[in-house]
Amino acid sequence: MELTVARIGRAHGLKGEVTVEVRTDIPEERLVPGASFDTDPAAAGPLTVTAVRTQSQRWYVKFAEVASREDADAVRGVSLVIDGDESDEDDAWYVYELVGLSVVRPSGEVVGEVADLLSMPAQDLLVVKQVSGKRAMIPFVDEFVPEVDLEARAVTITPPYGLLDGESPEETGETHG
Repeated sequence: MELTVARIGRAHGLKGEVTVEVRTDIPEERLVPGASFDTDPAAAGPLTVTAVRTQSQRWYVKFAEVASREDADAVRGVSLVIDGDESDEDDAWYVYELVGLSVVRPSGEVVGEVADLLSMPAQDLLVVKQVSGKRAMIPFVDEFVPEVDLEARAVTITPPYGLLDGESPEETGETHG
């Protein structure tokens, strides 16, 4: 199975360095000089890491095959992928397993569907495309995402007031003051 390690972002400077959106829990083990990645789309790769650095919680990578700003612009949006195995960890999911799942409240009310999972410094964020079409970001922590049921193809959420479209304190049962 193909797993995404990172997605290439914008060019940084003139010599081909790029930012990457990390999609792995262990970037310091995967994004190392000498590592070679297949790409999605496949025509962009393979790409071989020659240098890696972090600054202000951002990852910057230089690839042997990307020598200029023009080359860097050409690979923007490309995903770095590896062959991976199913996780044997409880409560661990790959992004591809979550995307497309129905997002519901404990009452069964459909809120939308999972659009993405973003790895952030504090915690992961579940990106939900709401029924209205707007996107909401829900911290992927037990308190707000108490259940992921892959068999039922549903994620149950209990987010605090204000994270979803059209909520009022009366609808969520919260009171302020």
